[in-house]
Amino acid sequence: MKHYNKLVRPYLIWSVLIILVPIIMIVLYSVTTGGNALVNISFTLKNFTKIGEPIYLEVLKKSLVLGFVSVSICLVLGYILAYFITKFKDSVQDLLILLVTIPMWINTLLRTYAWISLLSDNGLINSFLGLFGMDAKTFMYTDFAVVIGLVSDILPFMVIPIHTSIRKIDRSLIEAAQDLGADKVQTFMKVTLKMSIPGVINGVMMTFLLSISTFVIPKLLGGGQYMLIGNLIENQFISVGNWNFGSAISIILTAIILIGLTLMKKFDRDDREEELERAKNK
Repeated sequence: MKHYNKLVRPYLIWSVLIILVPIIMIVLYSVTTGGNALVNISFTLKNFTKIGEPIYLEVLKKSLVLGFVSVSICLVLGYILAYFITKFKDSVQDLLILLVTIPMWINTLLRTYAWISLLSDNGLINSFLGLFGMDAKTFMYTDFAVVIGLVSDILPFMVIPIHTSIRKIDRSLIEAAQDLGADKVQTFMKVTLKMSIPGVINGVMMTFLLSISTFVIPKLLGGGQYMLIGNLIENQFISVGNWNFGSAISIILTAIILIGLTLMKKFDRDDREEELERAKNK
């Protein structure tokens, strides 16, 4: 085994170079000031306190609101889709999951431009409404357009982990619940839903991270009037050149994700312990 351990070393070195080193640099930039070259730097926490300014708090609030809305829609649509996919035989399930993942093969920029052509004033949706004598609607540069773009972009990341969790459920447990007198709703709530919680947690965390950190969709579908966390980070690194503040925002975003992940895992763990306790009492 020691001989094979040597084969892992190149991957460890590569992981350090592309993961650990960038993280260390971001942390270093976030607690220093003095420019991007890290020459004559001095340590400070002003980069973090700056986020407390009203304009940046509004960006954070807007990002979280749109993120929660997008994730909530993805959770409902994704769970329903994943649940019904598991009703087919395995070969059909693999094909349906492939169809779900195909949009991910297309560049996000191209998909976003497709939504622009659909939601614009002269787009396909308004043309369709005109066939029924309905007035044209303004979809572009609204919260609706941004949410639609986010949902279409991140939905596969919700479907796949939920489908994996539901697919792994032992069918004998569902049959046992039905034999004990549980109806379809009770079986779903007590068995399927509870045992698919890990997939739900993974899906929620992935989609939430993607929804609040993206910058292409809000910029194009929001018409540049939407400044979300992802746009703010991009602006600080590329336009303003303030890598220190941009790094601090990235650290705060990471902290939000880690806190959310911890809370959701704690909820899942407490729920499982409660189920085990009930089983013991029975």
